[in-house]
Amino acid sequence: MEPLPRGANFQRALMLWEIGLHIAGDPNTPYYGPRDMCISVGSGSNENFRPWLRMSTGSPILAHAVCRNELEAAMINPSGLLTQAYRGTGLFPAPLPIRILAVYPSLDHFVYLVHPRTGLKSLAEIKAKKYPLRLSIREDATHSTRVLVDQTLAAYGMTVKDLESWGGNLQLNGGPGDERRMKAIREETIDAVFDEGLPLWFEAALASGMKPITLEDYAFKYLVDGLGWRKYTIKPGRFKGLDDNHTCIDYSGWPIYTRATLPDGDAYKICDAINARKDQMFWEDSYTGVGQLGENTDATPRDIPLHPGAEKWYREHGFKV
Repeated sequence: MEPLPRGANFQRALMLWEIGLHIAGDPNTPYYGPRDMCISVGSGSNENFRPWLRMSTGSPILAHAVCRNELEAAMINPSGLLTQAYRGTGLFPAPLPIRILAVYPSLDHFVYLVHPRTGLKSLAEIKAKKYPLRLSIREDATHSTRVLVDQTLAAYGMTVKDLESWGGNLQLNGGPGDERRMKAIREETIDAVFDEGLPLWFEAALASGMKPITLEDYAFKYLVDGLGWRKYTIKPGRFKGLDDNHTCIDYSGWPIYTRATLPDGDAYKICDAINARKDQMFWEDSYTGVGQLGENTDATPRDIPLHPGAEKWYREHGFKV
């Protein structure tokens, strides 16, 4: 297929897509603002648009919309939060009947960095000492990273509001490499960073003297066994300034998921479309091929079953599942 399918209708669709990208991608829009996009494929030949396939980016709790038939598919970051929807843990009071179509390969992790000048050697000591921590986190309180921060602090019996009540303050950011954060790192006006997106800020924070803190076993047990996150060990040398193994929470994978009742043929068609258009898609360095999207790998962690239609597509095309 041509990069742009033939026909004036697709020229118009591309123009609308570019308009949406520009507006949703405005760097001045807060992360809790209109930054997500929903793509709908259907028929506009009548007075009302008749959708056939609706796909959206957004919060993990969009899984409810997928299961209510308001969307056919959604895509989130990371896999660990979607596992909570499948298990009925964390954000989700009951299991949801969701299935995976593909997992976009994205190798990333969540770390808790604290500067030695604080004297803190564990997150537990923040509560024990009621330390007035100056913490750098995301500005959107509903962001997936903030969900993990809340869940991590809960494992230690504290909240973000507790940190503030002890005299601490929050340095708030949009993306992980937000210039506000980078400036705070350079000027040493923060004591800690809790975040993912490591290539954008981790080495600068290490160079400033911050050190990664490993969670206690009971905290890992709560997050991993209790909620559905995964552990990951970052090897020394992967990031400049990281000289030892560091075990942290895995933040990899961007699942494209649907409900269990989506017709097998529709799920198959979505996987076929990914394969047909793979050369027009942006892939991160961890991408090794379309078959990887159906595998359980470091960059595509999957603790939820594939949709039967998706599984059929991967098997028929000779890929492992």
